[in-house]
Amino acid sequence: MPKVSVIIPTYNRADTVRRAIDSVLAQTMSDLECLVVDDASTDDTQAVLDEYDDSRLRTFRHDTNRGGNAARNTGLANADGEYVALLDSDDEWKPEKLEHQLDRLDAESDDWVAAYCDWEYDLDESGESWKRTVAALLDRFDRDYPTEGGAGDMVREILSDNLHTGAGSTLLVETAVARDVGGFDEDLDRFQDTEFALRVVKAGKLAHVAEPLMVRHDTGSPSAETYRDANEELLSKYDEEVAAIEADGRDIRGQRNLFVAKHFLAEGRPVGSLRHLRRASVDGHEVPGVLASAARGLNRRKRSVAIALTLVLAVTLGYTLTRGTDSA
Repeated sequence: MPKVSVIIPTYNRADTVRRAIDSVLAQTMSDLECLVVDDASTDDTQAVLDEYDDSRLRTFRHDTNRGGNAARNTGLANADGEYVALLDSDDEWKPEKLEHQLDRLDAESDDWVAAYCDWEYDLDESGESWKRTVAALLDRFDRDYPTEGGAGDMVREILSDNLHTGAGSTLLVETAVARDVGGFDEDLDRFQDTEFALRVVKAGKLAHVAEPLMVRHDTGSPSAETYRDANEELLSKYDEEVAAIEADGRDIRGQRNLFVAKHFLAEGRPVGSLRHLRRASVDGHEVPGVLASAARGLNRRKRSVAIALTLVLAVTLGYTLTRGTDSA
């Protein structure tokens, strides 16, 4: 029985899946198996998988395309490890990733059932220098919310869009817990890893390893409308939790509206963003994120420069005025 079963769902990513698999097989912690679930790819994915001669690698293939959630669940059903770890086929791990997470969980009590880690973006492959500037800017802003713990804190921060665990490529969780909570919801189109993490933290405590042990590669993003619809779907599913948290003074829907607004800004669509900014909750920690999204949108659509800058300045000024009023 291996210590960890790594699950990699993939679909038509023959150009990236090798990188993901290699990063798993190169882990300093070698007591693992790597389960790659091909969700009926039509490219050369199977040929890439056939190149491997490593007993730790097991592959599965769906006859029809069923989605990433179903692929993860196929991996979970076949996992033999004490823990399961998740990795998207376009991302990769640093060699110490699993070792450091396991060390952290070994140092905690039994009610700590999962761990995630920080990550970094591969900025070199894009050639967009503005990303470096934005990343450096965001790194200067400290967060004051909990990054680990039990359901009380974690559900609130995840639903608020304060805490991004990157669970689809960072999460390590006890296999029994992953199965007990029901695996991944195959009815969700987006936020599968976020929603799964919400159920995991209800079953036990989540630890945070504050090291960038995963590298995320930019392979494209869904449209802002897709994020908008998925956001509403997530809020609807967790309506009772959202209502309880908002009754305690946290504006969950306002913060989720800000999340959607930033995606419209990043597409260079400030008018669409404004619809959500009007209902958004913005504080000082969010201003850099808004600026980053606007910068990305400006890079994509030069004609939106004046409008986007006006919106960003309005958000920033609105925060400044509110802060000044609160402190008066």
